Amino acid sequence: QMHLEESGGGLVQPGGSLSLSCAASGFTLNMYAVAWFRQAPGKEREQISCIKNVDHTTTYEESVKGRFTISRDNAKNSVILQMNNLGPEDTAVYFCERGGVRASWYIAGCSAGPSEWDLWGQGTPVTVSS
Repeated sequence: QMHLEESGGGLVQPGGSLSLSCAASGFTLNMYAVAWFRQAPGKEREQISCIKNVDHTTTYEESVKGRFTISRDNAKNSVILQMNNLGPEDTAVYFCERGGVRASWYIAGCSAGPSEWDLWGQGTPVTVSS
């Protein structure tokens, strides 16, 4: 069976850092695009970062540019989201999702709609508070 499992969340003070991991099992993660999404209480799910499979280019939502870095750890079959200079606005549950399974994903790439992300984990909560 194929699974994604997020880990690394927790409570951190403003200005702190966390490193989230998205570990895959049952398939090779670097063959697919991976995006990190987050959902804060009362807010819609938003994509904050994406790494493609074909050329490994990355994208970031404007509010996290310069603070978050997405990368692959192929030895661990995972994708890492390094988050620095965290603020209360980053408090949310973070999910990683798999894309690039269907040809239709490649029309919009990382901007593909919800139906093009076919696998995700339970999420890992991040709370930024003093």
